[in-house]
Amino acid sequence: MLVLGIEAATPVAAVAVVDGERLLAERMVNNRRTHSVNLLPMIKAVLEDAGVGREDLGGIAVSSGPGSFTGLRIGMATAKTLAQVWGLPVVGVGTLDALAHPLTGQGGLICPILNARKDEVYAAVYRTVDGELERLEGPVAVRPGELAGRLERLGLPVTLLGDGVPVYGGFFKQQLGGMVFFAPGSACWPRGAPVAELGYRLLRDGAGKDPFELLPNYIRLSEAEVKWLQKQKG
Repeated sequence: MLVLGIEAATPVAAVAVVDGERLLAERMVNNRRTHSVNLLPMIKAVLEDAGVGREDLGGIAVSSGPGSFTGLRIGMATAKTLAQVWGLPVVGVGTLDALAHPLTGQGGLICPILNARKDEVYAAVYRTVDGELERLEGPVAVRPGELAGRLERLGLPVTLLGDGVPVYGGFFKQQLGGMVFFAPGSACWPRGAPVAELGYRLLRDGAGKDPFELLPNYIRLSEAEVKWLQKQKG
């Protein structure tokens, strides 16, 4: 099954096409242009790179959060619109799941962290069991100090990755010492290939949705929603 993967939950815009779990083509940019400008040309280009047309696709996978509220909306809207127009099922893939996926098989814990602003990170904790990732905690929005405490209590070496590392890596190193390691910078950004590969597995297992049923996983309320609720209570 050919699957188009779309990642837009972070500052990175990325797309990929897989045939089952075999990567055919992938593109990624980390520039200052909005995802609404980047995504459609990248999707057209990656299909051409893969040598396939939209009629060859069996489904679409999209990063479903947590992440940037604006980026998630753009990515989800793009995936749902294409799925509706092309008559394809669509699935959401957790942003943190997709980040951790390429590190499957690594010993100890794997903990992707995304900068959630407001002195918080989006995080989840995984370990490899029988060749597959098992999620132990998350996804959550949590203060770095609380996350460090949780990781310390688990008592295993942990590899951190994600765009939260440049911001909070020093803090975690100070708190956890020799227990913490960092993935290479090239692994710190979500990619389209893991989204497409995990999406293929979901579609293969019958988890495809009608585009109107797919919703993002924001984890926490947006600033506008918080202010609205405060206004209602007032």
